Amino acid sequence: MKLNKKIFVFLIISIIVYASFLILSDFNKLADKITDFKIEYLPLILILVPLGWLALYARWVFLLRNLNYILPHKQNFKIFLSGFALGVTPGKVGELLKCQLLKDSFDVPKRITAPVILIERFYNAVGIVIISIFGIWFFDFSGIVILIVACILVIAFILLRSKKLFSSLIQKTSKIKFLSKFSNSFSDSYDVINLSIKPKIFIVSSLFSASYWILESISVYYIFESFGINFIELYQVIITYATSIILGVASFIPAGIGVFEGTLIGLLSIQGLTISSAISLTIFVRVFTLWYSVLVGFFALKFSGALSLNSD
Repeated sequence: MKLNKKIFVFLIISIIVYASFLILSDFNKLADKITDFKIEYLPLILILVPLGWLALYARWVFLLRNLNYILPHKQNFKIFLSGFALGVTPGKVGELLKCQLLKDSFDVPKRITAPVILIERFYNAVGIVIISIFGIWFFDFSGIVILIVACILVIAFILLRSKKLFSSLIQKTSKIKFLSKFSNSFSDSYDVINLSIKPKIFIVSSLFSASYWILESISVYYIFESFGINFIELYQVIITYATSIILGVASFIPAGIGVFEGTLIGLLSIQGLTISSAISLTIFVRVFTLWYSVLVGFFALKFSGALSLNSD
């Protein structure tokens, strides 16, 4: 199945999920809530989200330069953005196709780029834990979720630092069908990963990651404001959004579809919103975060000529 077909299947599944939420809600009330959106907030939201992408791109460039790969920004940025469309695969493993794009464009070996993409996932998690810490007390169970993720990150860090444990993990991964095709890319990657988590690199990359999540959380906060919901503070938005993201990722469903939405709707309901308000907010949050990035990523894929690549 080609990549564009897989994206199409994902879009169909997403439509079914959102249609289910619409059926479960009062459609008339939902329509009224959606029309409450204040259009004057739109430019601010549309600017804040891409600013977050720039933080991630800066981290991408920083990690590659740490490995002595300094690439032209125009094509490199296009390849980076393509990852947003590829990120709708389970666990974002589809982003590993960026390895092929970098190989074709700049002859960067996959043994370099594959571990960098893996490390990006690690730093994404580190960033979301960092910004969640100061709001951890708002939901008791959210605190537990963040604590569990933090413990997992510590374990992951130990795995990445230990060559013996890392090699054992890669060997086990090679036995998993849909991951086996990528295992060779990681088999000789320990040195790259070790260089990418040294103290200075860890601190700078984590700050880039936290900057991304802060900017995206602020954009979500202004989505709330655009609906006249101003009784939820920024730190509450951060912990609510972070918890939804974490549970969505943990589900290993592409983009956490269904799980993220259900979690966010539930958490907003706990904070006093009606189901119709919570659903309309969740839809807008996804439109301006996930679907905005997928659309941009899709165009980046098209201009990079990658849509015809086979994913198997």
